[in-house]
Amino acid sequence: MKTCPPSSALRRFPPAFLCVLLCLGAGVAAVRATDADEIKQLRAQIRLLEQRLDELEKKQELNAAATAAARAAPKVSVSEKGFALASADNANAVRLRALVQFDSRLFFQDGGLVNNAFVLRRARFIAEGTVGQIYDFQLVPEYAGSTVTVLDANLAMNLSPAAQLKFGRFKPPLGLELLQSDAGTFFAERSLVTNFLPNRDLGAQLGGNALDGAVIYTVGVFNGVADGAYSSNTDFDNDKDVLGRVFVQPFKSEASSPLQGLGLGIAGSRGRQKSATALTSGYKTDGQQVFFRYNSATLADGPVWRVSPQAYYYCGPFGILAEYAVSAVDVRTTATTAKTELRHRAWQLVSGYMLTGEKSAYSGVMPAQSFRPGQAGWGAWEVTARLANLKIDDKAFPLFADPAANASEAAAWGVGVNWYLSKTVRASLDYFRTRFDTIVPATSVLLRQDEQALITRLQLAF
Repeated sequence: MKTCPPSSALRRFPPAFLCVLLCLGAGVAAVRATDADEIKQLRAQIRLLEQRLDELEKKQELNAAATAAARAAPKVSVSEKGFALASADNANAVRLRALVQFDSRLFFQDGGLVNNAFVLRRARFIAEGTVGQIYDFQLVPEYAGSTVTVLDANLAMNLSPAAQLKFGRFKPPLGLELLQSDAGTFFAERSLVTNFLPNRDLGAQLGGNALDGAVIYTVGVFNGVADGAYSSNTDFDNDKDVLGRVFVQPFKSEASSPLQGLGLGIAGSRGRQKSATALTSGYKTDGQQVFFRYNSATLADGPVWRVSPQAYYYCGPFGILAEYAVSAVDVRTTATTAKTELRHRAWQLVSGYMLTGEKSAYSGVMPAQSFRPGQAGWGAWEVTARLANLKIDDKAFPLFADPAANASEAAAWGVGVNWYLSKTVRASLDYFRTRFDTIVPATSVLLRQDEQALITRLQLAF
């Protein structure tokens, strides 16, 4: 059999060398295949990373949108301070609060007077807030009593810390204790001094503070009301009352000074009043019994003015408040009789001490812990004491007031205990004793003996 001879090219290379060439060719092919696989894997990983990056970007966009929505959403809070709803930038806000005071009054050796009672002393639903960041409003209806009345309704414009304009119905800036919150006083009832000061009036005032709050000032113009009175929505004369008050706290910014809690001030008013409505409907005791009122024929006609020096001092658990007041009014019995100026005077000194060590303050007490049955903590406890005196001008008798039916002077003292069960609930127990002086032997059952009153109160305030 005849075979074909190998080519001349193959004959030039030995067989071993040919094997090496074949191996190299196979290795190059394998490397090329491996590189292709790695490229495919890298491309897949890149696609996966791109997908994850897209997902992260979408999540970031969603989170940013949620954060922006949360920042733009209204803020709602419910706490022991009440209910609050505010815009995201706090430029607009509404706060809802309440004050309820349930009292019992028990009188000892009262000569047969029918005056022991349970009393709903105050029941208020308070709405206040801010509009446009600089406008504050307040609306306080009073539900205690036989009819619902509007106690406070006012609008304030906050131009700066040194200048706030206020319009509407509110407390005139006169009495130190009267300007305190109804929920934050040492005793359940304010002192005899409050009899001489207007409780609520309609008007406008400018107030503010300077030197970082060390100086507080207020000036205002009001319709003018009688001693201890609330204004109506009408005013039957063209004369108005001008009021002013300055209160300084010279050591307020000195945290290390023992006098940091010292405050001194003076307030006064002047105006003209006419008719019987300008006279008090009655000066009241701590037990809210009337011990002086004018004869029905007595009229106010002429200048009226008040002045009230005042001070307080708070240091740790101790607090003390003092004020003096003079109320002057021109009176006559008929349109043709001569006028007589009457000047009535009153003063008080009241103090409190926190047995549980909390800080006493003009704005009220914040207990360090609340009372919870079965758990540690009994709330905060405070003891209080007060001396007060009210003197009627002797010229009031007998022409303008009956000397046998009205006291010419009342001197009172009181002691009490306050239990702050929480920031919102307070229980009080107060004992008052008031001695009356009359120019002639009294025909009034109330004035024949000292008033001895035991007043308890359960209060909810938030």
